[in-house]
Amino acid sequence: MNAKNTSNEKPFYITTAIDYVNGAPHVGHGFEKVQTDCFARFQRSCGTEVRYLTGSDENSIKNVQAAQKQGITTQELVDTNAAIFENLRSLLNLSTDDFIRTTQKRHFDGAKKFWQTINPDDLYKKDYTGLYCDGCEEFKQDKDLEENGDCPEHAKPPKEIHEENWFFRLSRYSDMLLDLIESDTLKIYPEFRKNEVVSFIKGGLEDFSISRSNERAKNWGVSVPGDDTQMMYVWVDALANYITALDYGESESELYTKYWNHAERVHVIGKGILRFHAIYWPAMLLSARLPIPNKVYAHEYFTVEGKKMSKSLGNVLPPEDLVKRYGTDGARYVLLTSMPYTKDGDLSYERTDALYNADLANGLGNLTSRIITLAGDIQYEVPTIDKRALAKDMDEFNVPAALEKIWKIVDRANKLMEEKKPWTLKKKEDKLSQVEFTELIERFLQDLHILATLLTPFLPETSEKIFTQLETRKKEILFERVK
Repeated sequence: MNAKNTSNEKPFYITTAIDYVNGAPHVGHGFEKVQTDCFARFQRSCGTEVRYLTGSDENSIKNVQAAQKQGITTQELVDTNAAIFENLRSLLNLSTDDFIRTTQKRHFDGAKKFWQTINPDDLYKKDYTGLYCDGCEEFKQDKDLEENGDCPEHAKPPKEIHEENWFFRLSRYSDMLLDLIESDTLKIYPEFRKNEVVSFIKGGLEDFSISRSNERAKNWGVSVPGDDTQMMYVWVDALANYITALDYGESESELYTKYWNHAERVHVIGKGILRFHAIYWPAMLLSARLPIPNKVYAHEYFTVEGKKMSKSLGNVLPPEDLVKRYGTDGARYVLLTSMPYTKDGDLSYERTDALYNADLANGLGNLTSRIITLAGDIQYEVPTIDKRALAKDMDEFNVPAALEKIWKIVDRANKLMEEKKPWTLKKKEDKLSQVEFTELIERFLQDLHILATLLTPFLPETSEKIFTQLETRKKEILFERVK
């Protein structure tokens, strides 16, 4: 496979959010992993060194509460569920390089080192009374809540909590964060999400609690260095996973140096946790005098048949169901194409069945079958493929736009197939018809090679199958196809 390199020479470090493991994964978790996998695979296909990280957030009070309900220890719960999340790698054919668990020693060591690296002047302890949402693991201000007092993410009111906590002087970093975000030094995608973050910062940043009492934490989590009465606030240790997974806790880590100090650093997350990644995390890194992320992409959410996924409604859709129905690549495709770039996506089997049949079974599948059947032993010259048309979309994390460009090639080839009807040319015995047939099939084989190449980050199994069918038909001569 020949492709022009569209990437820079720096390594590429891309991460998903780490997931709470108080329950099994749903399609939203699967979507985030698959989408991030596409970005990682695309960069690798362009010759860039890539490290793709995902993992599990195991120090949340939600895990403690879930374990208590099941009558098991918290460790038993997180061990069981973390394994299910880690299995998404094989279920969805993810090219992950690492899976970080926040109960691992490397994470505890790194999280404590990170706390101790934060500027001591930015840390102080005080009594605090506030409204705490267990679902978000966050203290809420009145401006963050619905008019009825509910958390907009979890549709229930937060609890009033009073305790003594450690605080971080977030307010000190308002101007610096604004400069970094408005200058795109920290680039937020899509653009309207950047505007939301800028507006939030301009509204005034308040210092935030970065610890909780051992009593409220149920003695579960990472203890605060030098204060045995407190556990780290879950979001502090959770955000630190991006560097603890690179062995930040070690005195000299080659992984950390390569993939944090000298790499392009990219976080792919859901829109509900953008504030943590675009404000809290960069501010703490600035305080610790560590590099900040280069890019943060916040994707939208899925609904199921127009309704938010909820256990009480019984409409939580596990990714296994999609894989059973469509196969691995089919599941990847319906997830990727069901989520718009700037608004929530909706899943229903009526829609995804139609999408799968139209685009994969009838569109790409029938096209491939026809071309391979008609080609016989006809050979084709392998085209050099310029990926710049997709590079802009992938750099902006716009998978729907990239797939739309690829499917234009599918649609164009199918339209040409119907117009030229090569099977009728094949039946004719005159030399002119046979020459026209051969030239037409060579073009179709080249189109198929281009499709297999461009689809590799999105549908890796399908692409490999197409390449296998094309292998014996390739000529050694290479040429650049002019589009």
